[in-house]
Amino acid sequence: MRRPSRVSRLVTYGLLLAGSALFGFPLLWMTLTALKPIEQTMAQPPVWLPTVERAALDGKETEVTRVQEVTVPSYLIERYEGGRRELVTGEAAPPEEGARRVIRKAETGWWLVEERSATKVISAVPKRDVVPPDAITTAVKFRWDNFRVALASMGGRSVEAVEGTVAERPPNPETDAGFLTFLANTLIVCVLGVVGTVLSNALIAYGFARIRWRGRDVFFAITLATMMVPFPVLMVPLYGIFKELGWIGTLLPLWVPYWFGSAFNIFLMRQFFLTIPEELSEAARIDGASEWKIFWRVILPLSRPVLAVAALFHFLHAWNDFLGPLLYITRKSGFTLALALQNFQSQQGGVQWHHLMAASLVTVLPVIVVFFLAQKTFIQGIATTGSKG
Repeated sequence: MRRPSRVSRLVTYGLLLAGSALFGFPLLWMTLTALKPIEQTMAQPPVWLPTVERAALDGKETEVTRVQEVTVPSYLIERYEGGRRELVTGEAAPPEEGARRVIRKAETGWWLVEERSATKVISAVPKRDVVPPDAITTAVKFRWDNFRVALASMGGRSVEAVEGTVAERPPNPETDAGFLTFLANTLIVCVLGVVGTVLSNALIAYGFARIRWRGRDVFFAITLATMMVPFPVLMVPLYGIFKELGWIGTLLPLWVPYWFGSAFNIFLMRQFFLTIPEELSEAARIDGASEWKIFWRVILPLSRPVLAVAALFHFLHAWNDFLGPLLYITRKSGFTLALALQNFQSQQGGVQWHHLMAASLVTVLPVIVVFFLAQKTFIQGIATTGSKG
């Protein structure tokens, strides 16, 4: 077999890198947005790296925000001592009357800038001044406090924060819940669902793959046919069943059903079990092993790749599931991360995109970590499923 030439390898690697960059760009943009101040999240043209601007206000270097560019000769005035400063256009200085006084003249091309406060509650009106553009310096600055504010806000607490200070009202136990509560609920649903998925589907798949019984193939075909039934068709009857059981408002409907098998995982595991040589089971039977012991001591240890695939698939599904928690969870203390994130996005006061991206990044990061840790086993399980010999 001829080895691929250097040119073909370069083309292949180039295409792979281009595809990786295409799929990785949304994650990169979400990360950068999570580290920006709010005014840079929707700026046009886009701001790639989060930056901070500084200028001298009253002789002190201060972080500022550009408010308005001076397009015609203007004057910066102050309505009263320590009051808000505004621009007044005109070639001649406006008369100082009453509580109004002229601060300085603003030339065309200068900027009206305003201080970025270190706290949300400002005891006085924020400082303003007009400065030439070359007096404004720009530096890269990552707003790591966006993550702290976002995680606190996901629980419904009234959080007020700007640049490093987080002030929140005391939590209400009846209406509020914290990020750790949402994380714990999600982990409970994921872990219990994964355990149920692996055990129940492996047991059923073993019965279809290695035990001969009348009607086996017919029942397997019926099992596969259930994959054609969409969840919205089952939504109403399932809700009625869970309501009669008293499970509405709890996490039980989100993980208990996965202890009874699913058609896709049964098919996946059955195909893998068929690739395991029958001679291993026969040797175990000769040694006196029961069918359960063969399943537990022979088949499952050899099936780790497909078990890992099924576990990973269900973990990803349970972690990202939104419709299930939306249907069955009635209190905020029972929210999973997906539902809490949607609730955070729909809070009143408009979408704070930098906080939303920070919360989204924290939510999706565990999935990325789990996938990379299980990547080798996952690929092995997919590649070997259904192949004999």
